[in-house]
Amino acid sequence: MAAAGGYGRVLWLHGSGQTGEESRAQVAPYFAAPELASVRFSFPTAPTSSIPCYGGEVITAWFAIPEVPITARTARDEKEVLKAVERVHEMLDGEVAAGTSPSNIFVCGLSQGGALAIASVLLYPMTLGGCVVFSGSLPLSKTFAESIPSEARKAYPALGHTLVDEELQYFRQWIKDRLSQGTGVPVPSLSDKMDLQ
Repeated sequence: MAAAGGYGRVLWLHGSGQTGEESRAQVAPYFAAPELASVRFSFPTAPTSSIPCYGGEVITAWFAIPEVPITARTARDEKEVLKAVERVHEMLDGEVAAGTSPSNIFVCGLSQGGALAIASVLLYPMTLGGCVVFSGSLPLSKTFAESIPSEARKAYPALGHTLVDEELQYFRQWIKDRLSQGTGVPVPSLSDKMDLQ
């Protein structure tokens, strides 16, 4: 599953109650630019489980959601979160083994997928290209920082509040800029006032 030419890979993690295909339909049109033709996207779907905060409803979720809204005091089952992180790390390991440079791998997500994205990138033993989080939170305790490998601390995060056109356009440009570093390929930036549609 190496990216074309080993150029780049984006792993997009959806929010609870969604599927990878729903995320693909929502996000992929923003990344159809010719400059991104060698970037491959993956949209995995979370397993289904009974979620306590939704009255036991069975939905797709990366890990249990104890309450809504999630606040700084929300207690999470960290073992379950770390199990989800392991699944993401297996996907990342597969990409690296297939020849994609870790610096060309980006993990992104919305809501619960964003929470999983940031935890996965910060706990990965290699420096990834970056992490983009829309409306997410850090799903682990304050002592989690002690577990972050030194290489993972080098990954650059980009945080957005919601999934709107302007943020997706910025994200697309951010990926293009990050992938062009060191490749000798000029990539226009947002300051060039190019039409990103």
